[in-house]
Amino acid sequence: MSRSKLAALVAPLTAVALALSACGSGDNGGGGVQAGDQATQGSWDINEMDVSKLKEGGELKWPLDSLPDNWNYNQLDGTLQDGDYIFSAILPKLFKADKAGKVNLNKDYLESAELTSTGPQVVTYKINPKAKWSDGTPFTWEDFDAQFKALNGTNPEFSVSGTTGYEDIEKVEKGASDQEVKVTFKRNFGEWTNLFTPLYPKSLNATPAEFNTGWQTSPKVTAGPFKIGTIDPTAKLVTVVRDDAWWGDKPKLDKITYRVVERAALADSLTSGAIDWYTIGSSVDLYQRGKSTQGAVIRQGPGKAYSHLTFNGAPTSVLSDPKLRIAVMKGLDPATYAKGILGPIVSDPKPLGNHFFLQGTGNYADNSAPVKADKEAAKTELDGLGWKLDGEFRKKDGKQLDIRLVSTAANPISEQISKLTQAQLKEIGINVIIDAQPSAVFFKDFVNTGNFDMVGFQWSQTPWPISSSKGIYYFDEKNVNQNYGRIGSEEINKKLDEANQELDEAKRVALTQDADKLIWAEGHHLPLYQTPAARTVRATLANFGSFGVADPDYTKIGFTG
Repeated sequence: MSRSKLAALVAPLTAVALALSACGSGDNGGGGVQAGDQATQGSWDINEMDVSKLKEGGELKWPLDSLPDNWNYNQLDGTLQDGDYIFSAILPKLFKADKAGKVNLNKDYLESAELTSTGPQVVTYKINPKAKWSDGTPFTWEDFDAQFKALNGTNPEFSVSGTTGYEDIEKVEKGASDQEVKVTFKRNFGEWTNLFTPLYPKSLNATPAEFNTGWQTSPKVTAGPFKIGTIDPTAKLVTVVRDDAWWGDKPKLDKITYRVVERAALADSLTSGAIDWYTIGSSVDLYQRGKSTQGAVIRQGPGKAYSHLTFNGAPTSVLSDPKLRIAVMKGLDPATYAKGILGPIVSDPKPLGNHFFLQGTGNYADNSAPVKADKEAAKTELDGLGWKLDGEFRKKDGKQLDIRLVSTAANPISEQISKLTQAQLKEIGINVIIDAQPSAVFFKDFVNTGNFDMVGFQWSQTPWPISSSKGIYYFDEKNVNQNYGRIGSEEINKKLDEANQELDEAKRVALTQDADKLIWAEGHHLPLYQTPAARTVRATLANFGSFGVADPDYTKIGFTG
């Protein structure tokens, strides 16, 4: 139950396995960590310094849960937080969020991107003429066109992580030159800055085979401040080094080494010098270890990830009946998870009541009333569905109500969430069978394939909470996207379409709140708590730490000495 899945589908949301989270004060002076609505958006804690004051060169040692399953972020197996950490150093992100969450043009890749018509919607991009792929090929409108055609959902042979936004495009055309792109929409798409990020070369998107497996083991070309140095699957290690062909600001670092480190070994790895930071997450142990680690500080900002339990609504699952899913959810109290896991390190932690907007943001509203924790109501509803208590557990037509909960092995937070789930549901007569799987196969073989009754991990939000989340809740029998539980309705689909097509932000937010209420009532998945965004970081590391809602600038990261 850990490792992050990016949330986005147009920059799909990122999935992350249940991270160990917690936050401490920036000076390691205690006082607990900030989480949820205690966090203030528009802030970060990164030891911000002018790059001219930093040491030239150096190596940043970066821990991962696992190496990428696919180096194509838009492929179903590629949309993971660990992969995005690497992709952000070597691939084009056309827009980046600042510390207030505002999305800004990335001028390394684009000179401009403007909404040039609203009837129909037309967006015109002007590519930075310096932008080139690592094989020397210039960026052109054809890269945009190929990505649109691969991700628009018209060819099911492309195993995509999401079609949101691309399915709304009518055509991509050459403008006044090869470096001008004219994108015309057949339906409005409000969060259009979410598209074409990361951008891939047209060669990747040329055929389904190349899209699905061509970049499975390594990227074939890059276009960022860093390029691939080594990929060692045996040692579970990837290095990226400065790319001398990079046309933007020169990175301060010589090298970033990404290394797979087991969660239980993070603190010792920082002490030994094997890594330079780690995410604390919900781990009391990592929080305490971080406070006492010589030469390290705890940096904290607002979190943008949340832990949850996804339910499987496929016809073959025991939880295919939405009424049963709702009854099960009423037997689970998110406050129990929040207090049990975050309580020792967060003052008054609160559960999360929205699937789109996080606590601490202006649009947050608690819409979770349809599944409000109520064990007596859960028992009554289970009785009404024919699941009668027979001894310790419930049975129907001679079959016991067993729910298989898939989690990640060797992960203390996953184990804690699994046990809390098992204990709570036992109180209402449901038998939870915990199935712990190695993180290397957790998403690929279980989450992505729907091989679970319940499963837990984290969603990490993007700056585009509506469009990036659509693929999680939109139900399409022909394309799972990130709706791993295969749950949804035409009503939800319609409301999501309306929200995504609305160009007026206030109206778009209101439509999204309506969609959220429908999603709660459908028993899609159960958000538990927003994960604190604290990291223990080597004290000499600058322009790095807890970024809050911002995207890191990899060219500015460096050491003070």
